[in-house]
Amino acid sequence: MAVLPRAEIDIGPSLVVSLLADQHPDLAGLPLARVGNGWDNELFRLGPDLVVRLPRRQVAESLMVAEQRWLQGLTEHLDVPTSAPLRAGRPGPGYPWHWSVCRWIEGAAGITVPRADRAPAARPLARFLVQFQQEVPADAPVSPVGRGGPLAGRDDVVRSRLESLPPLPGVPVERLLDVWAAALAAPEWSRPPLWLHGDLHPANLVLAADGTLAGVVDFGDLCSGDPATDLAAAWLVFDAAGREAFRSELDALRPADAATWERARGWALSMGSAMVASSDDSPDFLALGLEILAAVLED
Repeated sequence: MAVLPRAEIDIGPSLVVSLLADQHPDLAGLPLARVGNGWDNELFRLGPDLVVRLPRRQVAESLMVAEQRWLQGLTEHLDVPTSAPLRAGRPGPGYPWHWSVCRWIEGAAGITVPRADRAPAARPLARFLVQFQQEVPADAPVSPVGRGGPLAGRDDVVRSRLESLPPLPGVPVERLLDVWAAALAAPEWSRPPLWLHGDLHPANLVLAADGTLAGVVDFGDLCSGDPATDLAAAWLVFDAAGREAFRSELDALRPADAATWERARGWALSMGSAMVASSDDSPDFLALGLEILAAVLED
């Protein structure tokens, strides 16, 4: 059973205020309130417009450093707001890792919005990707878990995961294995690597009340490689109507060949199966994983 990893350090409001007072004193007097945490970071809303993100585990330190190094330059030209650091924090008394002050993006986490209601975000998300997925410099980060690389590197783990899943109503494992085989058979990406968000599922999208895209957050998996990894959002995020709008907009702006879309569907299957297999303690992510597996069988 998968459970939320235990925090390796106790991060409370007093620690955050102390770090701010030491490194960004002009922000230290703003109201501060804890708003939640994920697997890697604790989040504290700071005043009306900011959020402080602090790693809760040592493994997230390198991800925060990568965000601080790259994201501001990569996102300053984008039309969509992001969680790129506005202020960089460094280790300080009582806290051993880098941390950031980011923009607070008002809206709802996409995972809390029904799949059919996310369609208004489809075209804006496609435009975000066209703007963001630019060619990378030689020292751009490479994913330590293979995102952006060949799907063949995931073959053993995905096949094992699919074969170990319990029976899923309406989602036959045999058909999932066929989808996976087709994705593996697609030609690999052979052009220069592009920048990737790396984890473009609904929980990392912020949606406005009308379902349009308010922001893209959590670039902890920032990496470079095959754009198909991010195009998996077609199945990770949207129903058939939203998926058609997403693909249509992206192909109008920067056409992707059939092989790239086939690999994208394979990446969606890989991520969806991981959620189903590893979200025993998270009903929202378990439900999302099941939705994704059903979606990759639709087209």
